[in-house]
Amino acid sequence: MRLTVIGCSGSVSGPDSPASGYLLTGPEMTPTVIDFGPGVLGALQRHLDPGEVDIFLTHLHADHCLDLPGLLVWRRYHPNPPSGRAIVRGPSDAPVRIGNASAEVGGECDDWSDVIDMRAWTEGEQITFGPGHTLTARRMYHPPESYGLRITTAAGRTLVYTGDTALCPAVFELAQGADVLLAEASWTHDPGNRPEGIHLSGTEAGMVAAQAGVGELLLTHIPPWTSREDVIAEAKAQFTGPVHAVSPGEVFDI
Repeated sequence: MRLTVIGCSGSVSGPDSPASGYLLTGPEMTPTVIDFGPGVLGALQRHLDPGEVDIFLTHLHADHCLDLPGLLVWRRYHPNPPSGRAIVRGPSDAPVRIGNASAEVGGECDDWSDVIDMRAWTEGEQITFGPGHTLTARRMYHPPESYGLRITTAAGRTLVYTGDTALCPAVFELAQGADVLLAEASWTHDPGNRPEGIHLSGTEAGMVAAQAGVGELLLTHIPPWTSREDVIAEAKAQFTGPVHAVSPGEVFDI
């Protein structure tokens, strides 16, 4: 399985990156985009037809989902529309939240079932996709209904994506023994001046990687106002394995 970073800017799109969006590709699988934040639809067109993808949504903050109304336009009005419906897996209220954003009139809800097959996450349920890959979603510590994802390839390699979360037992359990941990690190470590229950610092992302015994730590979701260098340094102070802050267009073979 191949992971291509479409966008990785945290909280908002940045001057050099869309917000959250990560493309998974591989033999005998439908290309799948994890999260679909602002700018992802445009950048995705450099890699493939957006009408070909399924989508995994970790949560419904704007920076993780609000290019989906544009994808509905693509699927409905493209002169060569894709056949069938895209599978979207995500939080239970996704049809209402995205439907409100896509509606023609304020207060109405666009019914996206003409082009989307919506499937809500179930905590801890294992699903199978592609040629024997599996995925388990776990609730994270973040204000809306939010999930981290653990993907095990048919070859037995494991990719864990934290989504957005603060420290919680579930994020350590999700990351346990992962070959690659894609972890958000939205700010530098200053717990006395940060609200509880929202995001990880570079220090905390490194702590998760070290305590979970992961093989490689990929840092993501760094906002434009946060120093990438400081976040990387914090993570490296906690975790002795490989640490890298991702950028758009980078490719990682899992």
